[in-house]
Amino acid sequence: MRWKLWILPLFMIGTLSAIYFLPQAGKIAQSAIKMELPDQEDGWSFKAIPPSQEELAILSKDTQFSKAICLSPRPGEINAEGFLIPDRVDLSVVLSGYDLNNSIHRPERCMPAQGHEILSSSNRHITLANGRTITVKRLLSTQKVPGGAAKGSQPVRFDCVTYYFFVGHDQTTHDHLKRTMIDMQDRLVRGMDQRWAYVSMSMWFGKVPWIESTISEQEADKKLEDFLANFTENQIAWQQVKN
Repeated sequence: MRWKLWILPLFMIGTLSAIYFLPQAGKIAQSAIKMELPDQEDGWSFKAIPPSQEELAILSKDTQFSKAICLSPRPGEINAEGFLIPDRVDLSVVLSGYDLNNSIHRPERCMPAQGHEILSSSNRHITLANGRTITVKRLLSTQKVPGGAAKGSQPVRFDCVTYYFFVGHDQTTHDHLKRTMIDMQDRLVRGMDQRWAYVSMSMWFGKVPWIESTISEQEADKKLEDFLANFTENQIAWQQVKN
């Protein structure tokens, strides 16, 4: 009866592969995400950074990237030089190209190349200011970051929490398989492809070098939830999103 163990994996492989054999859609529906990031928003400053070489190598040439290091001062915390000590969120918005068959993927696929060892995955429901509730994927990981340019520098390890979800033309989802099923239905029933974007945001917790106090996992979650709620309020055209 060991063959029964293969039923689910084979079904998933067949389902994910089927999209390559569907007829090409007649129209492209643009994602509801706004790719231009703000300079400042709700106390956070956004410093744009380029995509990694791993992302450029994996994804198609017409993939669009909006990435930033986002900093917000921690109230009442000042370093020895007299500067405010900031929290940091690493933000990434990746918009698929026009070829659905060479589209975006789950962040778990490229995170190991960025030094992440993923420890757990779960779902999280976040209520936005507009009354909607959005479900995101929550990843807990440790991230190994190069220690510096000095010879013999040892990598530094950080505890990290990441939220991500996908934004299509009129739908959002946190599930890669569900997104694939939506794409198949769109081609067969609606004669269209949605351009999807995935939005991911990460924050280190525990002992972070430039912060004197220790950041708890709960504090990191709360700050990521607040950041996500405020960021999505202005970056997504919610009037065209059905769910």
